[in-house]
Amino acid sequence: MATRAPAATGRLLLGFRKWYYNACGFNKLGLMRDDTLHEDDDVKEALRRLPENVYNDRMFRIKRALDLSMKQQVLPADLWTKYEEDKYYLEPYLKEVIRERKEVEEWAKK
Repeated sequence: MATRAPAATGRLLLGFRKWYYNACGFNKLGLMRDDTLHEDDDVKEALRRLPENVYNDRMFRIKRALDLSMKQQVLPADLWTKYEEDKYYLEPYLKEVIRERKEVEEWAKK
């Protein structure tokens, strides 16, 4: 019985994550999670390092979302970004930028 509890908890958490993802609403505009990050200095540097095709895809999604928002519309349900399809395309670049910034800060302390 003890082995079932973690699996049930995991399914419950996954269900909650999916519900929260859909409740946020950005997926109804075709956006991904990384498209909604606040652009501080670290995020701006990570965006600069993105491959051109990934950056262009991001800009297309953002422009489409702005257009839909101005028209007060959402995409048809079959075009919504699904939880399973949302990939964190910016995360590896962002982690690298943060690691480099912390390393520079450590060198500055010495």
